[in-house]
Amino acid sequence: MSDLVSQITARRSDILARLAKAAQDAGRSASECQLVAVSKRQPDARIEAMLEAGQRVFGENRVQEAQDHWLARRERYPDLELRLIGPLQSNKAADAVALFDVIETIDRDKIAGAIAREIRRQDRHPQLYVQVNTGEEAQKAGVTPLELPAFLSRLREVHGLSVHGLMCIPPVDEPAGLHFALLAKLAREVGVTSLSMGMSSDFEIAIGLGASSVRVGSALFGERQS
Repeated sequence: MSDLVSQITARRSDILARLAKAAQDAGRSASECQLVAVSKRQPDARIEAMLEAGQRVFGENRVQEAQDHWLARRERYPDLELRLIGPLQSNKAADAVALFDVIETIDRDKIAGAIAREIRRQDRHPQLYVQVNTGEEAQKAGVTPLELPAFLSRLREVHGLSVHGLMCIPPVDEPAGLHFALLAKLAREVGVTSLSMGMSSDFEIAIGLGASSVRVGSALFGERQS
């Protein structure tokens, strides 16, 4: 085993152990929370090492970079699950539906309409999440908590889409737990079951508050390339 694979395997084992401990402390099973390895801006050598370590669920921020990382690897790893966790432009909807198994960042009717058309055209049905801007930050994507019920109604009734879950990215200068608790409350109110929340610095808090998937990058791979 190469040094890089050994390092990546050790990091992954540590994160999985912390995930299991956080789940146990919350009275949950570790199987209830999925580890998503965020591979954006990671070099091929690290991605290959993570695959060799056994990881099969990956998150990407950009469609083009995800295609570069994963189109050729799909054939070698048919059990991959790819999740889009970054903003989506409507002109990339076709590529996103073709590549990703989960799209976590639906937040506008224009995107919803483009995704709905591609789902019908390709007959491919990725799981869809709505991104919620829990901190109502002007510079951040996502619907506000107050907008969420009406937006979900339009997704279902106008666009014919099924929504699997909600995701959020808390403000960096506020306690993350407040936003994770809010997202969990919103999910209960609107009747969705999956929550994508928590990153390298706060995933254990997110698990304690009901996360069904956590998005971990630097703690797994090491620091990203600039």
